[in-house]
Amino acid sequence: MRNPKTSYMRALISLRRLLRNDHLVLSALGLAIGALTGAAIIGFRELITFIQNILFQSNSERLFQHAQDLPWWQIILVPAGAGLIVGIIIHRFMPNQRPQGVADVIEANALRGGRMSAKAGIGAAITSAISIGAGASVGREGPAVHIGASLSAWIGQRLHLTRALRRTLLGCGVGAAVAASFNAPIAGALFASEVVVGHYALKAFAPIVIASVASTALSRSVFGDFPAFALDSKIITSFWEFPAFVLLGLVSGITSIVFMRSIFLAQDLADKSKLPIWVRPMMAGIMVGVIALFYPQVLGIGYGATESALLMQFGFVTLVAIGVAKIVATAFSIGWGFAGGVFSPALVIGAMVGGSFGVVATAVFPDLSSGSGAYTIVGMGAVAAAIMGAPISTTLIIFEMTSNYALTLGVMLAVVASSEITHHFFGRSFFNNQLKRRGVDVKEGFETEIMKSIKISQVYSEDGETILTSACLQDVRIKLQNSPLGEIFVLRDNGELYGTITLADLSDSAFDHGFDDLVTASDVARLHPPILVLSDNLETALAVMRDSGEEHIAVVDDILSIVFKGCVHHREVMAAYNRLLLQTRHEEHGE
Repeated sequence: MRNPKTSYMRALISLRRLLRNDHLVLSALGLAIGALTGAAIIGFRELITFIQNILFQSNSERLFQHAQDLPWWQIILVPAGAGLIVGIIIHRFMPNQRPQGVADVIEANALRGGRMSAKAGIGAAITSAISIGAGASVGREGPAVHIGASLSAWIGQRLHLTRALRRTLLGCGVGAAVAASFNAPIAGALFASEVVVGHYALKAFAPIVIASVASTALSRSVFGDFPAFALDSKIITSFWEFPAFVLLGLVSGITSIVFMRSIFLAQDLADKSKLPIWVRPMMAGIMVGVIALFYPQVLGIGYGATESALLMQFGFVTLVAIGVAKIVATAFSIGWGFAGGVFSPALVIGAMVGGSFGVVATAVFPDLSSGSGAYTIVGMGAVAAAIMGAPISTTLIIFEMTSNYALTLGVMLAVVASSEITHHFFGRSFFNNQLKRRGVDVKEGFETEIMKSIKISQVYSEDGETILTSACLQDVRIKLQNSPLGEIFVLRDNGELYGTITLADLSDSAFDHGFDDLVTASDVARLHPPILVLSDNLETALAVMRDSGEEHIAVVDDILSIVFKGCVHHREVMAAYNRLLLQTRHEEHGE
């Protein structure tokens, strides 16, 4: 008969073994994060609707139709007043006194190992909900991504997970947010892997998929399971349309560049205005309100206007005018400090570009055209992909939002064309350019984070040859002969670093023994040598070595006392970096 105690111990050992299984832990956390993020996105969307209903007496996404019947002063004062509230919140409570968005998530993943501020996440959700609900020309998907990322980062930090696991959880939150926002679980998982995590290794991809599916299931239970946009055309009329789709992609790429440059130009104008940060969103609100008097389609996320374009309810001139108005309104909204994303405005602008292109194409080649509605969808994908820098996931988002597989071929062609022209003439994406303007280069972010994570106290050695300042020249020669570094460190009696000596520093005294009793180590030492302190990191060490041209740097306890502790070598710095790099890559890819 089996001993109950033995059975209990075996069960406990098995449980501990399971808890040490990263794949299982990540899958469970992915499920939890997916559910929590789905609930958070539902709450976020309901909060936007609640605010919009209070300010405009409408809970419809077709806000522009309701706004046509509102008095002019309400259309101007509502976004202006909301802008003042948003500006005060951002000025008082947000990090760096600016709105938070997808760029901050990318930065957190690349430079901070998946760490994000929960306070910033809450502030971003509130300011974005107020901005969107009050009619600012911004999107809700960017804030949703920040909400999901902040939530998953908070969980990862509370559980004291490793850097690799925190980054994977960040991907879970992002994927779940995109999936819940667009009712697009496949696109959500791929967007997180493509834009945030940066790879598709199974160890990371599996929990992201689980999180995306969980959040989508919860979102569908509240908002229903149906495409965001419906289109009658289910096929491409002729393969001769493919060149037209490519041409539309080129036009969309140019439009994307104009759109992104407009936002950065608006930011520069805001900075040059010298207006206080808390006032700028109010000024943007006034501008948006004035534009909305003529084109109310610019208010809010604009999905109502997009749907009207898909249903071919606008003429050519109206489509172009709304597209231009949306670019200007979004540039002022984001550039002057409203909180929100760029994906929804990108879809609206893409719909107007595609719709107007489709009107012309249909008029010129009526027998070969699938209709302007088809070109509207293609334009949406082409503009959004170029701006987001995510061609794969954006194509899937358009597919899942429309449930139109046939047009996906046209979307793919246009996305490739728009992404190539945007990448060549502007940069990878709007978010990467945002970070570059802040002085952040995410290309080297992974390596930079590793370099900063290793302290000099972990890699320095005590093998440096030392000598006291009072030592005679003959002793200096002997020390130099015995030093494998070709360099000795000169110390005061209390252990403080005085200088360094190499053979070149001896000059004429090197082989002249007549100076032996006249010259001491202090006389030939090179003063103020480059130093590192124990709390410095490898990035600092490499910078000092690069600037000084030396491969061996003295290490002191701190910059004030400069008590000599040892030295650090270039080969040891690179060896420590390579070891941690390999270890981190192994953990993240589950190899």
